[in-house]
Amino acid sequence: MKRFIAVDFDGTLVENCFPDIGPLKVDVVTRVKKEKEKGNTIILWTCRGGEELKAAVKFLEENNVPIDFINQNPLNPLGDGTRKIFAHEYWDDRAIRIH
Repeated sequence: MKRFIAVDFDGTLVENCFPDIGPLKVDVVTRVKKEKEKGNTIILWTCRGGEELKAAVKFLEENNVPIDFINQNPLNPLGDGTRKIFAHEYWDDRAIRIH
């Protein structure tokens, strides 16, 4: 089954140095690439906006990190315009898992 994976930028794909861009977290980027090879959709899920967002996207492109969507709901099953990103998984450095 194809999955949607929302991945945070600062602290997850790169070391957190906001507003600057820290070094890549190679282990996370490697996992993102593996998920993309499996056919999964990767969504950049970040609070960055404006010039900081443009810089992040450019950085990911320059480092061959596959991103399909940026802060977008590609196929929201509810069909509405909610701001909450739909995904099967959310990767974030500040997340806690709640069962």
